[in-house]
Amino acid sequence: MYSFMGGGLFCAGVGNILLIVSTATDYWMQYRQSSKYMHQGLWRYCMPGKCFPHNDSIAHLDATRALMILSLLACFIGIIIGIMAFIHYSSFDRFDKTFAAGILFFISCFLVFLAMAMYTGVTVNYHGKRYGNWRFSWSYIIGWVSVVLTFFSGIFYFCAYRMHECPRNANSH
Repeated sequence: MYSFMGGGLFCAGVGNILLIVSTATDYWMQYRQSSKYMHQGLWRYCMPGKCFPHNDSIAHLDATRALMILSLLACFIGIIIGIMAFIHYSSFDRFDKTFAAGILFFISCFLVFLAMAMYTGVTVNYHGKRYGNWRFSWSYIIGWVSVVLTFFSGIFYFCAYRMHECPRNANSH
């Protein structure tokens, strides 16, 4: 049980760090316009030597930002509850912390998956037609890596929950 919880905490910790880096950096997409390479993130776009905030309220960027921040919060709260389960902190006796942490990690995975899918769809349909020479960049890629890590942290915590619950259910019959 503890090995699953430790693996879940490791995946969630790395996934949360990657979520922070992905959300905060400006390398979601790179493109070439008039022989100059430019890049943009969720918060600003950059030309050679200078960056500017996104002035317009672009709906898909606002939604992606919101979903990424909610995912960060869910993962962070899941890590705190996962640590409490790991050290047997018992302020809530009827509250199974391994199950709650697993649920929060799956919620985080789902939210970041929605954010990444929305950004992908709009970017491919809009920028793919507007700019001929563009590509997704490393901030975007580590966003997808965080989807996988938060998913596996939820799997690990659900496995720990099942290992903890199965002996308890066998003794109750």
